[in-house]
Amino acid sequence: MSRNTIKDNELSEEVQEKMNESVEKKVEETQNFLRSIFSTNKLSSYLVAKNLPFAAFIALLGLVYISNRHLAERTVRSIDRLGRDVKELSWDYKSLSAELMKLTTQTEIAKRADTLGLRERTEPPIKLEVVKEQ
Repeated sequence: MSRNTIKDNELSEEVQEKMNESVEKKVEETQNFLRSIFSTNKLSSYLVAKNLPFAAFIALLGLVYISNRHLAERTVRSIDRLGRDVKELSWDYKSLSAELMKLTTQTEIAKRADTLGLRERTEPPIKLEVVKEQ
């Protein structure tokens, strides 16, 4: 396997000059653009007026983004609060269900009926038969 080595590929002078020229050209274009924006001549006011709807649109998008973020955070807080409420109601349901199951056992019903003067039957029920007359 070969080892990684650093290759020294030196650029020719012509290529270096072309690169320097292109970089200088880009810098000059950027400087000219910035000068035209900040100068007080008619062209700069024309550029500002021309791009004003776009700037207003960008500002509107920013406001929509901010309001959407607030709405999402409010919704997340609401979901969290409702989740806690559901947990609490689930605990209440389970405790009430267990209490109801305890109260509906035969011994608990017999205790409550005894306070009313009622007693549990000890003998089985009898069957009544109706004789039809002919």
